[in-house]
Amino acid sequence: MKRTISLCLGFLALALLPALAQTTEPTGKIHGHVTYPTGAAATDGSVSLSTDNGKAKYTFPLTADGDYSGEASPGTYTVIFRQPNTPPGKPYDFFEGVKIVVGKDVLQDFDMTRKEFMDTLTADQKKQLEEIKKRNSEVMKANEVVKNINADLRLCLQDIKDADSARATATQTLGAAASRSDIDAKEAEIKAAKYGEVETLMLKDTAAKADASVLWANLGQAQIGLKKYDDAETSLKKVIELEAASKKPNPQAQGAANAGLGEIYARTGKIPEANAAYDAAAKVDPTKAAFYLKNEAVIFFQMNNGDAQIAAANEAIAADPTQPLPYYLKGQGLIQKSTFDAKTHKIVLPEGCADAYQKYLELAPTGPYAAEVKGILEQAGQTVSTTFKAGKQK
Repeated sequence: MKRTISLCLGFLALALLPALAQTTEPTGKIHGHVTYPTGAAATDGSVSLSTDNGKAKYTFPLTADGDYSGEASPGTYTVIFRQPNTPPGKPYDFFEGVKIVVGKDVLQDFDMTRKEFMDTLTADQKKQLEEIKKRNSEVMKANEVVKNINADLRLCLQDIKDADSARATATQTLGAAASRSDIDAKEAEIKAAKYGEVETLMLKDTAAKADASVLWANLGQAQIGLKKYDDAETSLKKVIELEAASKKPNPQAQGAANAGLGEIYARTGKIPEANAAYDAAAKVDPTKAAFYLKNEAVIFFQMNNGDAQIAAANEAIAADPTQPLPYYLKGQGLIQKSTFDAKTHKIVLPEGCADAYQKYLELAPTGPYAAEVKGILEQAGQTVSTTFKAGKQK
């Protein structure tokens, strides 16, 4: 057992002797960047250091940014750049007489846009290079346009959100003691500023990229907010035109554009056109049919068009019977046809009105219009019931 241990230790000692005798050879460093004739950085390939016999002694891979670096023994080298598919013995580019010095970091770039390299290209290669440069320039310009447009779209999204909350902002800014007229004026001021900025940005961007339907959609929305209805109609029709020509039309964009046209027509008294536009929106994007039809009823309510309001509310109810607001809007439209009984001193509600109000209370017993609806029903001598089940809608 002792002999075995002794022999093993002796073997290990002998194995360590060469390592103890080794010394570290001093080195220098080299680094650089590789640029193609097009002006773009090389993203693959390698840089080698060769001696006079042409054999690569050191090889350093490129980074994704076109950089290389490494260490080598002091001496004079030919520094060679090769692509992964460069044939042996045919360097893509090279520099002779590059000296590596101990303790120093030598810079050796490969800038193939230099005259010496360009002069080695054939006439066909130079022609191809110019075509590549032209395409690259166009791509860079297009990318810059897209970058700017995306920044504008983010700003527009925030502006539209701010315009939607303009009433709340106006109330908060002016305080609880402000009059209704002052709040109305402040709300209008905020909306004009926000929609005005969106319109300015989108007019610029549609001029730069006229084939992007999202830009026309934002432009149309801003123009509706500014009550520029003719301009808005043109913008939204452009959305529909572009989407129809697209290989992959976007139903949401088409639906929103048609709904926008519906709003324009509703606000300008073109009732049949408004109905057709909202129906088109619901058809092209059925997932949002109830939303579009509800908005149609809201706009007719704002325009004080009771008959159109009732018809739109009925369509919204048919699309989604669980939404409370269309029932309220239907009731509000029908109550315009109510009469007053001088004997009982009660409101006489037209057919379907009480049913609509009761259904609203059933779906939204604590909703924003619940107190108003209860008051109307009580004035009409109706018993308020939150378990009421409406009959077939008329």
